Amino acid sequence: MAEKDNKKADIGKGGKPDKAAKPPKAEAAKADARKAEGKPGEKAEKTEAKKAKKPEQRVTPRLKTQYQNVIRQKLVEQFGYKNGMQVPAIDKIVINMGIGEAVNDRKKVDTAAEHLGLIAGQKAVITKSRKSISTFKLRENQPIGCKVTLRKTRMYEFVDRLINIALPRVRDFRGLNPKSFDGRGNFSLGIKEHIIFPEIDYDKAAEIWGLDITVCTTARTDDEARALLTAFNFPFRQ
Repeated sequence: MAEKDNKKADIGKGGKPDKAAKPPKAEAAKADARKAEGKPGEKAEKTEAKKAKKPEQRVTPRLKTQYQNVIRQKLVEQFGYKNGMQVPAIDKIVINMGIGEAVNDRKKVDTAAEHLGLIAGQKAVITKSRKSISTFKLRENQPIGCKVTLRKTRMYEFVDRLINIALPRVRDFRGLNPKSFDGRGNFSLGIKEHIIFPEIDYDKAAEIWGLDITVCTTARTDDEARALLTAFNFPFRQ
């Protein structure tokens, strides 16, 4: 009976616990203070962990260093530029891969985009048709290829691999065509087999595709662009 009386005393009107039964505010404040004491330590640990995981600093490509130290001065002496902004440079590289078999099989476009991403070191963008052509069984907005645009560091790295590794592996290679300029300082070349790049495993490649490479420069004439690419050791046909 004594226990029941105590319970009734604790319970107020409406069957709810009396306010006096709640923990005092002082104890709640102490609990919050204890939680707050642990937060600065956790923050310090997180900041130390972030400092420990510093991003890796990328090495400057050797072709970029060569351009800044050697090629620029060589072009100034050859063409007599009075302003440093007139010296031509490689602006970007566009790699395009067209997949004609994609009309019947969409998976081939995805595979080609994956291979192009390995070659360029950057994710490729899938290109789609602009209009329908019944002769080729082509529908509008249908995936038919992929492309990628390289700038800055990745651009110089790709040029290095293209000149020193990929082109020497081309069968019966006799040099690049020195006339493949568009009149505005841009050079284009075609490669029949994408497996010449070391990133592609020949044994795992189910099909072989060709690709087009366009080197866009800031040169105003083809002669300036040809001198620039020759300084980068592009193997032009003599």
